[in-house]
Amino acid sequence: MHILNIGILAHVDAGKTSLTERLLFETGVIDRLGSVDEGSTQTDSGEIERRRGITIRTAVASFTLGDLRVNLVDTPGHADFVAEVERALGVLDGAVLVLSAVEGVQPHTRVLMKTLRRLRLPTLIFVNKIDRAGARERELLADIRRRLAPSCVPVNTVTGIGGRAAVTRPVGSTQEAAEILAERDDGLLELLVEGGTPSADLVRAALAGQCGDGVTYPVLFGSAITGQGVPELLDGIGTLLPAVSRSALPDEPARGAVFAIERGPSGEKVAYLRLRAGVLRVRETVVFHRGQNATYDGRLTALSVAGAPAQREAVTGDIVRVWGVPEIRVGDHLGGPGPAGQAHFTPPGLETVVRPRVPGQEPRLHAALLALAEQDPLIGTRTLAGGDTSVLLYGEVQKEVIGETLARDFGVEADFEPSRPVYFERPAGTGEAVEEIQRHGRNTFMATVGLRVDPAPPGSGVDYRREVDLGSLPPAFHRAIEDSVHLALREGPHGRPVTDVVVTLTRTGYSAPESVAADFRGRTPVVLARALRRAGTIVYEPCHRFEAEVPLETFGAVTASLAGAGAELRDTRRRDDTWVLAGEIPAAAVHEVELRLPGLSHGEGVWWSEAAGDRAVRQSTATR
Repeated sequence: MHILNIGILAHVDAGKTSLTERLLFETGVIDRLGSVDEGSTQTDSGEIERRRGITIRTAVASFTLGDLRVNLVDTPGHADFVAEVERALGVLDGAVLVLSAVEGVQPHTRVLMKTLRRLRLPTLIFVNKIDRAGARERELLADIRRRLAPSCVPVNTVTGIGGRAAVTRPVGSTQEAAEILAERDDGLLELLVEGGTPSADLVRAALAGQCGDGVTYPVLFGSAITGQGVPELLDGIGTLLPAVSRSALPDEPARGAVFAIERGPSGEKVAYLRLRAGVLRVRETVVFHRGQNATYDGRLTALSVAGAPAQREAVTGDIVRVWGVPEIRVGDHLGGPGPAGQAHFTPPGLETVVRPRVPGQEPRLHAALLALAEQDPLIGTRTLAGGDTSVLLYGEVQKEVIGETLARDFGVEADFEPSRPVYFERPAGTGEAVEEIQRHGRNTFMATVGLRVDPAPPGSGVDYRREVDLGSLPPAFHRAIEDSVHLALREGPHGRPVTDVVVTLTRTGYSAPESVAADFRGRTPVVLARALRRAGTIVYEPCHRFEAEVPLETFGAVTASLAGAGAELRDTRRRDDTWVLAGEIPAAAVHEVELRLPGLSHGEGVWWSEAAGDRAVRQSTATR
């Protein structure tokens, strides 16, 4: 038995969930097609997902193709839930990127494809909705090659595109495909140069090899509604994407990654993980890693293998649901720490303060938000001075969904303050400070601490290092220093969290038996604050990458509004009777611009934005 874990990715409304339903129907998993409009789909099981018609949580469904078991991971398409997509990428063997034949290449499609190309994840491109008016084939294929990837090979073609009678058929000639594949295949290139005609089998084998390497992308046209092109897609999944052998080596330790959390009917925590090696059995105790240092044990009380719920053990390649580990969180790794630097998308750039509508429910609200943070660690809840709770967000839709979830699942109605940007500080240079043991005076600390701060690459977060011997202090004192460093970095010289920094412990000292851990907890923030002031810090604000398409006559009004919101235009291009504007805008201004755009563009403007990077802010707004 071979196994293939694939993700279905798309810009919102491209038909991703409908395609998932069609694949399950065609392979006999379900006997009736679900409808997004009716809220009857298999993977959008939540009440909010069914009512809104969007995917919010990653879901897994399975089907078989001969001796191949395919686990299908349906991910959100809305940019506000990009964190769900990011977690799914870490467990996939391949992907299907869905486009609409009508709307074509949309902004979020380009972001997803850029990530897939960077990861070299084997990917099929499925062009959906060929039965809709306005659907295109050759023009859209050229646009895909221009805006997504030049090495795209069409596998089928369409007759009668743009109507209910649209049908697909295999591409008649292999010449176009052979010429594209020959750029990376010397044997195929030599055959073409000599005037030979490559066989269909040879071209198919070359396509499978280059698709498996993540450098060439088969393109298939079809319709999830009518079923056209779906058999060719299933064939492509089975023959063009690289499956793994479902196996287990003797005595190989179990290794895997947790990529989703849900709550069972009784409120118990259920974790989804991809098993990369070894065997996982019920009632055995395993070790989970969080980050590079923290570990905890978990005893599995139950497990369920995707596609084979009757199996009593999971092996390499399986996606498995496990019960019985209350500490488990998304991002934890089984059997060893995960690789560093796995983030593929920008972290949330907005923050809001949430309060219960009914006074006295603050503890209940905080507990509910902590439970949601277990499912989505990037929510990043924290308690503020005065008892309020803040939540990190990607956008306003996510805020609305959190509010509905709190009311429906936890019985807490909440009010949210207007979202504000998450400002943060980065060191501008290097700074160092030392405090020696002090035996006299009011602020006596029986601890010597020396720290150096250095800038780190953007997106790297906080890195703590030691230049002293581990044996220079008792372990409890080392833990006190490291914990205090992370706590102190929550508020830098300008009152903002400090990130992209390397903090190095350069000097230590203690006096036995007088010194205690509290001495190091009290001294470390003082030393770190002094080192940060000497290094200097710059405050940054999160930004969004945006695209807006507006009528020609509204160009001036829209660009003036964007400039007033602090946007920087990077590209303007004319497309038929519209202008397409692209650039960067502060995250704090996105919602206001979205609200203004319909009035400025006579109701015809189209807007898209996504969290993407940051920029330094003026000193007047930097300090809190």
